[in-house]
Amino acid sequence: MVKSNKEIFLARLMNERDRFELLLNRVGYTRRMTLKGVAGRHSIKDIIAHIWAYEQYIADRMNEILHGQSYSPCKTQTALDAFLDEFGYPDFGSPLLDDDSPGEWVMEKHANVSLEDLVMQEIQAFASIISALEAMPEEMITRHNLYNRVTKHTCEHYREHAHEIRRWLRVNGIQIN
Repeated sequence: MVKSNKEIFLARLMNERDRFELLLNRVGYTRRMTLKGVAGRHSIKDIIAHIWAYEQYIADRMNEILHGQSYSPCKTQTALDAFLDEFGYPDFGSPLLDDDSPGEWVMEKHANVSLEDLVMQEIQAFASIISALEAMPEEMITRHNLYNRVTKHTCEHYREHAHEIRRWLRVNGIQIN
């Protein structure tokens, strides 16, 4: 039986996710997760917050598509501030955001959130992406360029940050099994 593009994509997405989760599990959900300096001055916990924000952003946009709702990127600072307050993450589609400020905002927002709560939020965001993909017909996924958009907000972040985490572990002589 020939697999659909959606089935192939879901399998690839899950494979990328499994590889990233395996790395995090090998590091261990210990004090190491909060040590600064993994990516610049950021910790693995900060990286998880960063990934959560991008995943939640695309999950919400996918659910809007699935339910026939529209999304318009914020065009004013007031709208951007209101978006942050309403959703708890930046409007990554807004032309007002530069490359660094959204990540900084997300990491500051999650500084006092426990690692366990943050991990749970991130897992839920990823699960929302999978649920939306499974519910969408292939034509809808293609029409909204979701294969590329989901990859950008998930797999590309997993790869980038896995590289940073491995480098940090190596530089600090931390062995993981």
